[in-house]
Amino acid sequence: MRTFIERTGERTLGAIEELGYAFSLCIESLYWLLAGPFLQQPVRLSAVVAEMMKIGVLAVPVVLLLAFANGAMMAIQGLATLREFGAESQVVAGIAYSVTREFGVLIAAIVVAGRSGSAIAARIGSMQMSQEVDALRVMGVEPVRHLVAPILLAMLIMMPVLTMFANAAAIIGGGIYTSMTLSMPLAVFIEQCFDVLDWSDLAQGLYKALVFGTLIALIACANGFSVSGGAEGLGRFTTRSVVLSIAAIVVADMIFTYFLNR
Repeated sequence: MRTFIERTGERTLGAIEELGYAFSLCIESLYWLLAGPFLQQPVRLSAVVAEMMKIGVLAVPVVLLLAFANGAMMAIQGLATLREFGAESQVVAGIAYSVTREFGVLIAAIVVAGRSGSAIAARIGSMQMSQEVDALRVMGVEPVRHLVAPILLAMLIMMPVLTMFANAAAIIGGGIYTSMTLSMPLAVFIEQCFDVLDWSDLAQGLYKALVFGTLIALIACANGFSVSGGAEGLGRFTTRSVVLSIAAIVVADMIFTYFLNR
């Protein structure tokens, strides 16, 4: 019992310490993004654009494919369920609300966490093990400004964009299956989606995208800077980054959903 309590306490303290470290990375990154130009040390635009390309542009095909399949799946399940109540026409509203409020941003965030979060953790971890991070400090280059701030800004820009792409692909996927099943033209399906949706429905997904992007960036960078133990440690922290990012996304989505739909 004593050993169990000691281990629980150590893990709790470690979790709190890691949370504080991620928060400090966030504050320091925002400091360099806002104050850097006035201190003659701005975050390089080329670095931000390069991260936007890695995080967002290269992830578009995967996001579109998964979102399209998810939209079709929701249409299949929705029509099968609503048919028992003779309310097949309500599937349009169900898909529109579910995609814009929940599933579009979730698909985009999980793809980015698995694809870019792991790559960020591995890249920074490799630099940490090869002492490139220490070399940056010796040269007078702040590692957070050089590494973390461009990633955070790119996440904040590209996550809402990917969310909108996912929303569009999921609605089209659901619309195609619905049009084949109910003989409803795709244009009519999309028009009905616009009729039932409000700006607040889209805003829910975009707010979540900003939070999810921040979580992914901070968790990936924090795990990258914490890498130790050679190649085995690099693999462990890279995997840990993906698992923690997805867990944080799901928990944050639950909290958002609870407060936004009361």
